[in-house]
Amino acid sequence: MSTEVIIALFSLAGTLLGTFGGIIAANKLTNYRIGQLEQKVDKHNSVIDRTYKLEKDVGLILEKITVANNRIDDLEEVKHNG
Repeated sequence: MSTEVIIALFSLAGTLLGTFGGIIAANKLTNYRIGQLEQKVDKHNSVIDRTYKLEKDVGLILEKITVANNRIDDLEEVKHNG
């Protein structure tokens, strides 16, 4: 085999190794970044769920306060009329 063919084969092998090595490194980085984004999305969804629950709880508390105020008003009315 001639020297040029051997050099060409070594160049081809180096190019293939470099290309596949780059692809593997980029894939690992992409998978890592996707994992980090998934964690952020999970954290965000947790905040949204907690906010929804808090809003629901506030609505119930406001309803209870309204009922309590109506009872107080009724008792004051009974006191003034009775």
